[in-house]
This record gives sequence, C-alpha cells and structure tokens, in this order.
Amino acid sequence: MTGIFRETRFRVDGMDCASCAAKIDTAVRRVAGVEDVNVSVAAGTMTVRHAARDDIGAQVMRKVGVLGYGLSPLDVAAERQPAQSEHACCGHDHAAGSAHGEASHDHGHSTALPASTKPSSRFTAPLPWWRTAKGKLTLACGVALASAYAIGQFVPATEPWIFTLAMLVGLLPIARRALMAALSGTLFSIEMLMTIAAAGAVFIGAGEEAAMVVFLFLIGELLEGVAAGKARASIQALTALVPKSALLEENGRTVEVPAESLAPGAIVLVRPGDRLPADGIIVSGESSVDEAPVTGESTPVLKEAGANVFAGTVNGDGALRVRVTAAAADNTIARVIRLVEEAQEKKAPTERFIDRFSRYYTPGVVLVAALVAVIPPLFFGGLWQDWIYKGLALLLIGCPCALVISTPAAIAASLSAGARRGLLIKGGAVLENLGRITAVAFDKTGTLTEGRPKLTDIVGFGRSEAEILGYAAALEQGSSHPLAHAVLSRAEADGLALLPVEGARAIGGKGVAASADGVELFLGSPEAARERAPLAAEDLARIETLQGEGKTGSVLVVGGRAAGALAMRDEPRADAAAGLRALADQG
Repeated sequence: MTGIFRETRFRVDGMDCASCAAKIDTAVRRVAGVEDVNVSVAAGTMTVRHAARDDIGAQVMRKVGVLGYGLSPLDVAAERQPAQSEHACCGHDHAAGSAHGEASHDHGHSTALPASTKPSSRFTAPLPWWRTAKGKLTLACGVALASAYAIGQFVPATEPWIFTLAMLVGLLPIARRALMAALSGTLFSIEMLMTIAAAGAVFIGAGEEAAMVVFLFLIGELLEGVAAGKARASIQALTALVPKSALLEENGRTVEVPAESLAPGAIVLVRPGDRLPADGIIVSGESSVDEAPVTGESTPVLKEAGANVFAGTVNGDGALRVRVTAAAADNTIARVIRLVEEAQEKKAPTERFIDRFSRYYTPGVVLVAALVAVIPPLFFGGLWQDWIYKGLALLLIGCPCALVISTPAAIAASLSAGARRGLLIKGGAVLENLGRITAVAFDKTGTLTEGRPKLTDIVGFGRSEAEILGYAAALEQGSSHPLAHAVLSRAEADGLALLPVEGARAIGGKGVAASADGVELFLGSPEAARERAPLAAEDLARIETLQGEGKTGSVLVVGGRAAGALAMRDEPRADAAAGLRALADQG
C-alpha cells in the first residue's frame, strides 16, 4: 500500500545542543500524523515528514513553543514525492529509503502551511549573546548571586534564604522547561536533573552551592549557544556568495534591483568582475567565469552564448547578458545550503549510538543517585544529610549533558572549521568515514597546482623561438582562455610586440585561427594541426615527449606548414608539494 507524505521544514530558535534537539524530536513525534522528524542543531532547522493530507504546522509550533523554543516555517519547505512501499519497483521508487524512514526525493513544490503563519526569511542576523533570552537569564542570575554574596557579608542572618532567592532567579525557568519537557515525553531531561539537584541542595541547607551550580549551568548553556551560532554562521556565509543587487534589463534600459526579486525569464547584465546574481543561460557575450565558489573548479571556464551559469560565480573580463532560469530560493547556492542542512539533520552513527545510550544512561544515573542517598542511612546508619548531599553530587557529576553533547559539538566544530578553510562537508557521517580513508585522489588543478598554466617550452620546426612565440601571442590576443594567458604572459615578459591579425576565430575543440601580414595562422592541438599540415616523425616524437612530462602541447601552423610547438603546464604549488612529500615520508 502506498503512503503519501510530504515534508515541512522549520527554523528553530534557541536550540543549542543535542539535548534540546532530543526534547524537540520527542515532542514533535507525538503530534498526530507525523511520520518522521529530523532535527539539526548545527543548522538550527527541523524537517517534519507527515501525512500529505494533514496540515500539522500549527500543532508543531504549539508543541515546540511550550518547550521554550521559537519556531517558524522556512520558505524552502517542499513537498516530497509519494513514498512507495518497500515492495515498489526499484525503477520507479524515488524515496531515499522508505524502510528506514528517510526523506524522499525533493521536487520543489511548496508545502501548505497554516494561514496564520508566514515563512521566515532563510537567515536572520544572530543577536549578540547578551541580548538573547539565555544571555539575559544568565546575567540576571549572576547579578542575583553577586548580590546575595554582598548582602550575606553585611547581614549574615539572611544567608539561609538570600541564596535560595538568588537560585530561584535561574532555576524557575529551568524547572518550567523541565516540566514542559516531561509533559511532552522527555521525563529525564538535563533540566529535570538540575531541578532535582538544586531543590535537594536547598532541602539540606546548601543554598549557596545550589545557587552557584545553577549559575554555572546557565553559563554552560550560554556557551553552547555561542558555539552553535558560530557553526551555523559557517553555513549561512554561503549566502554571501550571491550579490544583493542585479542589473535588470527592462524596457530598453538597465535598472538596479534586488537580486532576490529576479524572476525566471528576466534578462540581467553582468559586468566584468561582478558575481552572477542568479542561475541562468548566457544570451550574448563571451567571458571566462570563475566557478570555484560553487563547483570547486579553480580554473576559469570559458562561457559563450547558450552556456549555463550559476549564481555566486564570478564573471571574468567580458560583459554577459544572462536570462534567469531559477528564482533566488531555488538557485544553485540555495540548493547547496539546503542539501548541507539536510545532510546535517542525518545523524552520524556515533551520534545515533550515544542518543540511544543516553535514554538508558540518564534514568540509570537518577536511580544510582537515589540509592546512594537512601541505602547508607537506612541500612548502615549513615547520616541522612551527608548521603543526600553525596547523592545530589553524583546526580550532577553523572549528568549526561557532556556525553550527549560531545559528539554533536565535535561535529559542529569540525564542520565550522572546514567551512572556514573552504571545505564543505556533508554532515557527521562523512566526517566519521574520513577516519577510515587509506587513499586520496585529488583533482590536481588548483588543489595540488597553482591553477595558472605557464608556458614551459617552445620548440621550433625550422623557425626561431621568438618568431613562434610572436605568432602564437598574436593569435591569442583578446582571448580569456587560461592557456592563452600563459602565452600572452610569456610574450609580455619577453617584450614582444603583438602583430595585428585579421579574421580571428575560435574553432571549437581544435584551436584558433587568423591571418597576419597575409599569412594564414593556426594554433591548436597536434591532432587538429595534422589536418592542416604534415608533421615529421621527429617533430611528433618531441611533442609526445613533452606531453609525457604532463604538459599540454599546441602546434603552430604558418602558411600551411608546421612552424613549431608550444608546451604549457600547471606547475605544482610549493605547499602542496611539501605536504605530499610529508605524507610519502609517513608511509
């Protein structure tokens, strides 16, 4: 039987650690019609998979709201294709794994949300920590604790209750969250353990310790929030690749408009050096486009009319007119961000294991703490106050907060560190697999090499090197191709004056041709050159030798005769070469 589901995505505010995610996950799974929930602490998002006939947005927002978290639907929420049964034909099953409840393939249709809710903007600027709710609560608790110490110095008689009041400033919000989490299905939450420990400390007359422990707990939560915010910023920084404005051609004139307002079919002008504001197809113009920010290809790619271009890439040295093919919410950068967020919502194997383990570990800690507090006084004559104190201490020390947070925090820190260095890593599962790698294959261009080819050899077939370089540079003038830049740079370094040419033209997949001083010139691949002029066996051997050294060979044909060859190579980067040598030395 086929079940039809769709997915709704939400932005979650105030979620700082795996414990928060666990409480939200448990609460939302109790909403009728919900099939699966994936919560990403690093991205601050939640994806809810639910029955297509159910509009669960309002119910989910109420459930999460009572836990103390802000929730707003994302404008990139998308319906999913109907999920097939596990017996469906493989050729037609687009689900990503129905047997495991994973998300199905996204076809980009909007999910219906409650009329009372408005999709939030994709990213909002984070508040400074002291303006957040947790920051204000931590400061208030700190001020109350400091005041209690000051009052206690001048009026010692107030100490038994003044520290209790200071503790309540921080504990009351924690206790409320613990109660709401318990009502939503998470009985043994970190907040519940803290509430029990603090209340017990007051009961045995340790109000000062209770107030200090609550304050330290709030500081820990605040630091988690700051760390989570930095991890999210590494993802949000991708949006900076897309310019804020675009030059739109409208009614015969060019006007500057917000890039997010561009609709499919609009024509935009992209000047040399500008970033492309949207995905599109080039209508007119020719230029090299640096696609490294999106595809990782470090060498600029020559783009002509009819070629596809991506938002966030950088135009080279020619003006382009581009027809927009995707709105801002569905351009390449937006899709990359969405894929990264969805990948982070899928937990790493170690993270899933710790989540399962903590479900049993937390009740176990509570049970052991209770036994430590009760058994010695009942059966061995111990003092109640001493053993209750030890039981409460064990409750705090054994709190699973550090255990549950450790793996997600390490993953978030790794993803953030990678993003700062230009590495986009798709979640914790990928990070864990990196530890098992035994061999690495590199795309050498721009990774192991400089990404800028250089002219290394000039071989004359009966002509001088200067003459060959002069003709080649004359053919390449005006071209934005990386190999053309190599030839022109060498000609400029040698101080050669470029010959004027006529009828310059690019021959797709073969080379360039033109005429100078009435002589027909051609520069291209050895195969294409052999179609225009015969090559001697010794000349072919020399070209093959150059290519065997990892160089790109081009042959110059002048007046129907092979005049010489040029060889270019993308030289290794010094740091990459040193790194490879170090890896080789380590075996």
